[in-house]
Amino acid sequence: MKIFAHRGLSSLYPENTILAFEKALEYKIDGVETDVQLTKDNKAVIIHDEMLDRTTGVHGFVKDFTLEEIKKLNANNKKEGVHRIPTLDEFLDLFVDRKDLIINLELKTSIFEYEGIEEIVYDSMKKHNLLDNIIISSFNHESLLRFKKIDESIKTAVLTADRIVNVEEYVKSLGCSAYHPLFATVKKDRIDKAHSLGLDVNVWTIDDEMYLNMVKQMGVDTVMTNCCNKFCEKL
Repeated sequence: MKIFAHRGLSSLYPENTILAFEKALEYKIDGVETDVQLTKDNKAVIIHDEMLDRTTGVHGFVKDFTLEEIKKLNANNKKEGVHRIPTLDEFLDLFVDRKDLIINLELKTSIFEYEGIEEIVYDSMKKHNLLDNIIISSFNHESLLRFKKIDESIKTAVLTADRIVNVEEYVKSLGCSAYHPLFATVKKDRIDKAHSLGLDVNVWTIDDEMYLNMVKQMGVDTVMTNCCNKFCEKL
């Protein structure tokens, strides 16, 4: 079973910052998970929430700020130290020499479509020569289809937060290679069915060892965690 650092080592460091990812890379992880949105001037940045409030203390949507304005914000709200919101390019720079790792990029297109985000993200992936190392996931499954139109060979994954009837057949019908459910919604028979269709099952987000062992026994392929330091040895 693989372990992905969810937003970096986000239990100890400011989530989705370069520091959080660098700290995660100190452990024997199999990959990382992060989130991509677009600024007002169509620059890809790494941040989870559509609103800036929780992580920066500044009120507003990511989409309404230019990259220059975003770069002035501190993604370490109410804590000591200044950590900037990274661009997608800055994030991918960390992995140019780490082709042993998998990168899960979640396109945050559920609330705002971010027209053109698929092409922008693809171009950055290609520029960094990481096309084979990246999984594109989203709760907006239309976004996954748009990505497949750009490059059919890109690995994509359907994100879900509910138990869905015949979800495995649905994921397969979209041409995706993986199913990314909330861990509490998975069952062994559904995991077995997904595997029979050639799909990986990668669950989010587990920080407790009891739940980790539970899904491991069910046969999940990957667990995303905020606490990779608890589940992985140091390099």
